[in-house]
Amino acid sequence: MGSYLCLHFSHSFSKFSTRHRTANSLLSKSSSFFQHHRCSYSDRVVSASIDARELRSTDLVALEYADLNLPYKDSGELGHVRIRQHVNPLSSSNIVPVQVPDWNEVYKDPTLPLMVDIGCGSGRFLLWHARRNNDSGNYLGLEIRQKLVKRAEFWVKELALSNIHFMFANATVSFKQLVSTYPGPLVLVSILCPDPHFKKRHHKRRVVQKPLVDSIVKSLMHGGKVFVQSDVLEVALDLRNQFDAELDALQHIDTIDPSVPCNEEGWLLNNPMGIRTEREIHAEFEGAKIYRRMYQKRYDGHFLP
Repeated sequence: MGSYLCLHFSHSFSKFSTRHRTANSLLSKSSSFFQHHRCSYSDRVVSASIDARELRSTDLVALEYADLNLPYKDSGELGHVRIRQHVNPLSSSNIVPVQVPDWNEVYKDPTLPLMVDIGCGSGRFLLWHARRNNDSGNYLGLEIRQKLVKRAEFWVKELALSNIHFMFANATVSFKQLVSTYPGPLVLVSILCPDPHFKKRHHKRRVVQKPLVDSIVKSLMHGGKVFVQSDVLEVALDLRNQFDAELDALQHIDTIDPSVPCNEEGWLLNNPMGIRTEREIHAEFEGAKIYRRMYQKRYDGHFLP
């Protein structure tokens, strides 16, 4: 399974080839690590001797991310962070593009391959990856709930990481201008369990809209990947339909490597990233199914101008 996560880079990115090969290890190693991680996770559950009847999904999150050793207390400025589950991305305060940061100030080496997590939530998922790949890749988390961004940046300082940055931003509005100014290659974009906005009149609030899909496809390096997932079938189908519509530029990973395990409906059977997101943990704890797709940008297809 690990082979399908290996990136192959075109000549146009040859000057980045060494870093790209390094960045590929972020993905190519994840499948085998995932199996190891799941075993060690189970061992921790057993060693903790937690009664299954008392086990909560928050306990599972703590166990999954125990290696980060994040402080329980936030800074005095933040206090207790209460999460607002639903935010209107079309409100006046959220439709203004963010200011592009000075990438030389944000990252120690701004030419490293970049992974962007759209709707990064608490940031733990991205922090876990950044800590494991401190010298080989940069990470950018975009989140529309400002308190979560402030706490995530607090954790970045606590962990003394120089390859990860979180921004309070509406990705629909700001993704294009942010990634277009980044000096290095964009190798991976993840959109994991985005806000479903169930009501039909609110579907326009969903983060994945045609302009964002176009920007992602255009910005990805040749061989770069998009990983999407949701625990809501309706949302997963919306994500799938929007990226399937770009199959002149993208192809699903199982068409590149038929050994990639998918079910009969074309959903990935396993999480290829090595660790689950918090929402993923909560959803699976409640018995929900996770619907996953991964796409790779073609080398010889039609690309947006």
